[in-house]
Amino acid sequence: MEDDGVDLSGEQVEKLIHFQDLTMIEDLHRCKVILERYQWNIESAVTDTLNERDVVDAHFTTPVQPNNTEPRMPSMNLTPRDQHVYVTTSSGPQGVVQWISYAFMLPFRYFFTTVFNILKFAYRLFWPDPRQNVTDPVGDVMAFINKFKDDFGNTHPVFYQGSYSQAINDAKRELRFLLVYLHDDSLRNSMVFCRETLCNPNVVNFINSKVLFWACNVSSPEGYRVSRTIRVIKYPFLSLIVLRENNSMTVVARIEGLVDSQELIRRLQRAIEVNEQAVTSIRRERERRNADKELREQQDQAYYASLKADQEKDRKKQEAQRIIEEQELEKREQAAASNRLLMELEKEKDEARVLIPPEPPANAEDTVRIILTVPSGAHLERRFNKHTSLKYLYYFILCHESCPDDFKVLMNFPKGEICCIPTKDGPDPPTFSEVGLDKSVRLFVHDNQA
Repeated sequence: MEDDGVDLSGEQVEKLIHFQDLTMIEDLHRCKVILERYQWNIESAVTDTLNERDVVDAHFTTPVQPNNTEPRMPSMNLTPRDQHVYVTTSSGPQGVVQWISYAFMLPFRYFFTTVFNILKFAYRLFWPDPRQNVTDPVGDVMAFINKFKDDFGNTHPVFYQGSYSQAINDAKRELRFLLVYLHDDSLRNSMVFCRETLCNPNVVNFINSKVLFWACNVSSPEGYRVSRTIRVIKYPFLSLIVLRENNSMTVVARIEGLVDSQELIRRLQRAIEVNEQAVTSIRRERERRNADKELREQQDQAYYASLKADQEKDRKKQEAQRIIEEQELEKREQAAASNRLLMELEKEKDEARVLIPPEPPANAEDTVRIILTVPSGAHLERRFNKHTSLKYLYYFILCHESCPDDFKVLMNFPKGEICCIPTKDGPDPPTFSEVGLDKSVRLFVHDNQA
């Protein structure tokens, strides 16, 4: 770790001791809250706490609600070896008298600090710090931004208007440096820093062009949570965070205490220059992975397009084969049906041949002479008893090889059709004489399939 500040004075040593005591007390209180949450089941509390993936300290008094939309914070490295640390110090005791006075008062200050911490710890056991309950992190950030504008005007860096977790995730996704500022408005140095350093036009231009800038007040739950996460010792506090090679967000620089605009720009610029190469390397690696991913997606698209084309060809081939098979099946069914009809027709002809009565003699009485003109133009002649049914005329035509299988019988005068086909409803058509066929008549056999 690089320490760019001056050596710590006795006063700072005392503050560090005080801070460590406060940290110990608050850690004890946090353990009590966690154990109460798990009903003092130590095994469950330890297991769940160690399995937490968030970097944020587990100091919430209530578990996260299911409808919480706060994004999960990526892994963080708070103390890398090459971290740039700059801590400004106030002037220590000057001269022999001040050192004697400081040494004389140190036990009393330490005793007072210890008693104060014990009383504070006892108080927090019954009245927990309300800042431990983060309910509206974005609201806390926006409240600080609005108050900052009211107190110091509109000349300021562009604030990130979101929670700390959102800022961390955006900085990681965009591979940008994130500058975090934690403000304590109860300290005079914080007010001086905002007015003289943070609102300096050179600082504003530098921050807006180089980094994302997130800020919050430690008096709010969100600011207090971040201060506990980053382990702030002195205010005003700045930390520079960026993604490093181990794929974790890393605090690469810490600036604690009052610092002027030129020194702030110099410190930030140095930290950025030192870590820019690592960011560039990660950016190139990410671009390479994205290019490889895009290439794989293009190859996959081409493969799936080819596969789809092949599948479409197979589908069309199968469809054509199915149509051919259906047509062949239909032809076979039609042929089978035609064969059945032919067999039925032949059976009907065989039965009809038996039913046809003998032809009456030429000189027989009550006979009618029928002259048939068939579709081929040939003429057939046959005598029938005029008192018999016309079905025998149908049987005669049906059984004659010169006549079609599907036919109807027509006459010219009077023009019309002779209904001679027997049916289930009318098995015995009228007789020859009943339809007016007497003596000699010419009829025509019409092929219904012609």
